[in-house]
Amino acid sequence: MPDTPLAPGLYLVATPIGNLEDITLRALRILRSADRIACEDTRQTQKLLNHFEIRTPTVSYHMHNEGPRADELLAELKQGARIAVVSDAGTPGIADPGGQIAAAAIAAGIAVFPVPGANAAISALIASGLPGEGFTFHGFLPSKAGQRRTALEELARDGRTHIFYEAPHRIADTLADMEVVFGAAQHVVVARELTKLHEEFLRGTVGELRAELAGRAVIRGEMVLLFAPAVQAEGASPPGSSIAAEVARLIQAENLAEKDALKRVARERGIGKSEAYRELQREQNRLR
Repeated sequence: MPDTPLAPGLYLVATPIGNLEDITLRALRILRSADRIACEDTRQTQKLLNHFEIRTPTVSYHMHNEGPRADELLAELKQGARIAVVSDAGTPGIADPGGQIAAAAIAAGIAVFPVPGANAAISALIASGLPGEGFTFHGFLPSKAGQRRTALEELARDGRTHIFYEAPHRIADTLADMEVVFGAAQHVVVARELTKLHEEFLRGTVGELRAELAGRAVIRGEMVLLFAPAVQAEGASPPGSSIAAEVARLIQAENLAEKDALKRVARERGIGKSEAYRELQREQNRLR
């Protein structure tokens, strides 16, 4: 009820990820009634507050000051303050600041209230066409190519839907790594600029999406990347061709390095990389 006083405690308030109409009535009431609003970027949040004529004082709370600012906010909460936490967009604590102050408040016996609303990962998932019964949200992939490829390889045997946030300047490299790990036929979804004017869903194979994005002069907008690996059961019978022949085919057909081709063959045959490497060496020795 609008006239009910706001109880003391920490409020984790979801804010729009693009379309301002996605703010909830409850979120607006809490932002108006709080003693302070802790913001990932006060300038960004101020635009939202100005739009809805909210004049609650703000304070910065971001990844670079999360520790000391959390201590400061916790001291206020212990005195009975009502503090709202918001990120630049979406839900605090999901790939954004918020988790540290929430954990500290809980440890101190202070009430923590989730105020649900917009979230890019869930919004992308429900419109992706991919299975939503079991999924994993990973945040951002590593920015370094080797670490990113290793992270993707670890998902090769997990057929659940996987959700990542990705930056526009890295999406082409990430899709290239996905093609190496999963093959050009792996189905993938890229959700771009969710809830904004130029919202777009790209659905297709890795090869198709790479070609689509390569044809664009500029790639802009925040992105969500989703896919569900096609998993071969453990112990599945290997294909009729030899490992050496399969590795050679991938090197020629997809211009893969031998190491990447061998990883692909091992995954497809349901064996470990070390076992595949030993078999490759045996086959190559027999041919000498």
